[in-house]
Amino acid sequence: MLRSVFMGFAVLSLSILGALSTLGALAQAAEWKIPVAGNIYSIDPENEVRISRRGGNFSWSNASDRYSIYFRVDQPAEVELSLNALVPEGTSSLLVSSGDQKWPVTLTGNELKNHVVGKLKITEPGYVRVDLQGEARTGKVFAEIANVVVTSETPGLKVEYVRNNEGNMFYWGRRGPSVHLTYQMPKEIKVQYGYSELTVPAGQDTMGSYFMANGFGEGYFGIQVNGPNERRVLFSIWSPFSTDNPKDIPEDQRIVKLASGANVRVGEFGNEGSGGQSFMVYPWKAGVTYSFLTEVKPDGPDSTLYTSWFCEKDKQDWKLMASFRRPKTQTYLRRFHSFLENFNPSYGHKTRGALYGNVWVCDVDGQWHECTQARFSVDPTGGGRHRLDYNGGAKGTQFFMSNCGFFNEIGKVGEIFTRESTADQKPAIKFDELPRS
Repeated sequence: MLRSVFMGFAVLSLSILGALSTLGALAQAAEWKIPVAGNIYSIDPENEVRISRRGGNFSWSNASDRYSIYFRVDQPAEVELSLNALVPEGTSSLLVSSGDQKWPVTLTGNELKNHVVGKLKITEPGYVRVDLQGEARTGKVFAEIANVVVTSETPGLKVEYVRNNEGNMFYWGRRGPSVHLTYQMPKEIKVQYGYSELTVPAGQDTMGSYFMANGFGEGYFGIQVNGPNERRVLFSIWSPFSTDNPKDIPEDQRIVKLASGANVRVGEFGNEGSGGQSFMVYPWKAGVTYSFLTEVKPDGPDSTLYTSWFCEKDKQDWKLMASFRRPKTQTYLRRFHSFLENFNPSYGHKTRGALYGNVWVCDVDGQWHECTQARFSVDPTGGGRHRLDYNGGAKGTQFFMSNCGFFNEIGKVGEIFTRESTADQKPAIKFDELPRS
């Protein structure tokens, strides 16, 4: 009798342990819903990514189009992929792939639900790319996809991606992180000029790039890739009046143009603050080093003048961009910095990078001071860990920055980089001979 009771208790105990083991395994599984609206790109950036305003879902109808969704893991892992999707009408066949793994998936049903794709073994930490292509459909579109769902039992796994649209983050996240180098300037002197040199290596002149060379407290100056056949030099000054609509700026707080160079267009800008803008369509080239010079000086008790010049370093043929007056401001050059950004969300999956070197400032007495140290920082897209594909540092005589493209190196935010001195290349600029009109 006792033996029977003991055996029954043992069987019950094993059953309970088995159930607890199963529950433990289930408890270890984690799920991440990656919103397609903030993490998808067309492999051909000229194809528009269609996101519905109604539900934020992605849909497409062309079988030749391919799209990629990205997410990042912090360790090797095995994950299961699913598509949280619906098909408004009919049935669709898709091909989902990652690396050399491919999964055919059939979708049907006009309500959102998870459609299992398959298991993916990720062998190293970093970004994972999942490609999506439609193969056949009986309705008008292949599908409306809300999320790529990642499930894993890998202990402690972290998955990172653009998580939500707070602060319009789907837009900023698809643009990618912007990175900055703030140069260490001598203290307690009045700095009138900032000088730097910029080189975009071959293959890094990606569409949508703004390689900003001379940034300062009230504006910025650099070069852009605006289209397949158009490149610009851009110099802008923010108004002291805070608004994204230049028409809202009161008359006494508007940026005033004093002069501009040949072929330079001057107007207003908005959307990211507002103010005065000048740009010149100019066929700058990757692999060539360009020089940037900016002057900042007070003009009376209540305004400041900003003037910038640009040239190819080897030619020293300085071109005037523009001269602006900023009201309600009295300052010399401050917060001298450079940055790198992508302004076209369709190209946020393409890498870009630049070299920033021979950085100097000149004080009001005409004395040059070399800037060999810079502090690295990133915008909220990177700081909030929505995107981690950014990097910066110093190598030899130059600083460097790169961003976008879902590479796996992560720059050390807050670190101060030191480049080698270029004292033998101190600028030899005759300020009184620069073009000013």
